[in-house]
This record gives sequence, C-alpha cells and structure tokens, in this order.
Amino acid sequence: MAFPPRQPRGTFNPRFKKEQQQEHRTNHMIRVPEVRLVGENVEPGIYSTIEATKIAQSQELDLVEISPGANPPVCRIIDYNKFLYEEKKKKKEMKAKAKTSEVKEIRFTPNTDDHDFEFKVKHAEKFLKDGDKVKAHVQFKGRAIMFKERGELLLLKFADSLKEVGALEGLPKMEGKRMLVMFAPKVIKAKRGNELGRLIKEDKPVAEAPKEETPAAPNEVNE
Repeated sequence: MAFPPRQPRGTFNPRFKKEQQQEHRTNHMIRVPEVRLVGENVEPGIYSTIEATKIAQSQELDLVEISPGANPPVCRIIDYNKFLYEEKKKKKEMKAKAKTSEVKEIRFTPNTDDHDFEFKVKHAEKFLKDGDKVKAHVQFKGRAIMFKERGELLLLKFADSLKEVGALEGLPKMEGKRMLVMFAPKVIKAKRGNELGRLIKEDKPVAEAPKEETPAAPNEVNE
C-alpha cells in the first residue's frame, strides 16, 4: 500500500544553525527595539536598533550585543570575526600560562647530614617558587622509630629554612612509619611590588632580582 507523500515542514533556514552556535547576537539577530552603543568611533548613547545597525554597516563592521542583560542591551560596533579571533587567542595564551599545581616529595631519614639537608632545602625552595606544594617526610626503618623526636626536630628545622617561600600547613604528624609535613607556596610578589613602588617614588634605579641557576629536580628527592 502506497503512502501519500509527506507535506513539507517548512523552508530550510541556513542561518538558524549559525545563530545557535554564535556566542553573541549580531546584526539582524538583535531584535530589541533599542540598544546602548559604547566603544570607539561612535557617540555613546541609546540608539534604535535600526539606526545602530546602519551605523555599523556604514563602517563595514558588525553590531555586537555584549551585555544582553542590561536595559537596554549594550552593543559595540566591531569586526566580529576579528573579535572572536582575539578572544580565542587570549584564551589559548591563558591556558598555556596556567600551571597545574603538583605535590613534590622530599624524603629524609633521622640521620640526614647537614650537606644533604641543605641540598634538599634548595630543591624545596625551587618547587615552592614554581607554585608546587611540597610534602616532606622522615622515613623510620626498624629501630629508627625510637628517634621520632629527632625526626620532628629535623622537619621543624626544614620548615624554618623555607619560611620565606613556603607556608607550613600543620605540625609534623605520623603516618605509619613516617612523619610528614606539607608546605604551600607563599605569595611573595606583593613585597617585591611594594619595594618597586618605593624606589620609583624616590627616583632610584631598580635593581633586577638575581636569577638562581638550579639543576632540574625529579618529583621526589631521595637521600
């Protein structure tokens, strides 16, 4: 049995999908009666949407709605494709600069000597300056568990050595056969900024901070 042909549901509108994908309403997509124009090459104020669209067309640019929740909505006259490109570029640069914080481990024993201690302090300082957290622990093996006080003193000494760059998140605590502490990076840029402002105010030359050359360190520094 043959079925009757289906009636067409309507004409295909190629703009529909494009409009759904756009982050901002532009040009003919802006259907409110009036808008507030801001930006360059235009007198700020409230315009009818038709008039604002004509101004954009006369400059061969786009009318872009940047704040739809305002009353009336706020629009700018810009090159929308260029605007999207610059926004995408900014997001890409921010993503590239964003660094995921990691937890770096520093391991001691109750008998860690002074040379090894200073070596590990330098590695911890580098980790903290890079924005990573540092977990330091003293590992007790066999009868070494009898020297918990020695391990606690070692970690507190370690904390004192890092006080300029790291914030101690708690006192040393035991977990199984090891005693550990955690350090978070300390913000030190404000101090440098205040010093810079003082030097500028006094019209003094600003010395560049010395660059420390430290060897690349693995995620865990063992004795």
